[in-house]
Amino acid sequence: MTGAAKPGDQYPTRLSTTAELLRREPVVWTSPGRGPIDSDALEAYERDGFLVFGDLFNDDEVQCYQAEADRLLTDATMLADERTVVEPSGGELRSIFEVHTVSPVFAELVADPRLLERARQILDSEVYIHQSRINLKPGFGSTGFYWHSDFETWHAEDGMPVPRALSFSIALTENLPVNGPLMIMPGSHRTFVGCEGDTPLEHFRLSLRRQEIGTPSTSALARLAERFGISQVTGRAGAVTVFDSNCMHGSSDNITPYPRRNVFVVYNSVENSLVEPFSSPARRPEFIASRDFTPVRACRRSAAHG
Repeated sequence: MTGAAKPGDQYPTRLSTTAELLRREPVVWTSPGRGPIDSDALEAYERDGFLVFGDLFNDDEVQCYQAEADRLLTDATMLADERTVVEPSGGELRSIFEVHTVSPVFAELVADPRLLERARQILDSEVYIHQSRINLKPGFGSTGFYWHSDFETWHAEDGMPVPRALSFSIALTENLPVNGPLMIMPGSHRTFVGCEGDTPLEHFRLSLRRQEIGTPSTSALARLAERFGISQVTGRAGAVTVFDSNCMHGSSDNITPYPRRNVFVVYNSVENSLVEPFSSPARRPEFIASRDFTPVRACRRSAAHG
């Protein structure tokens, strides 16, 4: 699949040689005053590529989501499902994908106005769910996620045209400096970094466990780190981080006794719906990259969520 970029591809990647390109599209697509995020916070998001909301969900809600995650993790049918991913070494669970389709509780979470209104405000459009998942780091050796830009993968392997998408990470446990928290290079979202190498058929079967294709060169990462630095994103259970799809980010192994568990919800603009992959021989499965572009409609919280 490599060798030459497709005609009209604004962000060529997975080639024999790569380049760093300046982002063409806005980061914040709207103007201040059109949603719950104030102008100062929007400016910070535009500058850094991410924001942290320290108290978006209360303790009762977090306990509800924790209980639902525990239920999924002990469901024999779910454990045998291809949406459940194990660690590279086998055994420990790593992620569960498409949680909003297998759980009424998480279906309600992705439609929560506190997330949805902020996504609509930043992207200035209706949005749909590109992906949802629970990432698990139970401790004592659970592996991290190497440096990458989500958009690079979503563009190359899913056919997302431009970086008009974002992720929310909802902390179900405390994210500490020592238990493998999210790390972001603030400001890196304005630079697209192409990656070298062919995309193998059914690459997702390996990349969901340990990504190698679709990760930048060490020289590119060193340049970005020198230019932008690295921020750790920590916070209490119930804190929420929203970050741009093109942020360079990753997380280290968790060798502590302290688990780290987060729910991720990815919203994409309905005006940025997927086409055919730009640098992959085939589409990835729907549970990783949805092609149901129906806009999410807000729903009220149930009594079970406080």
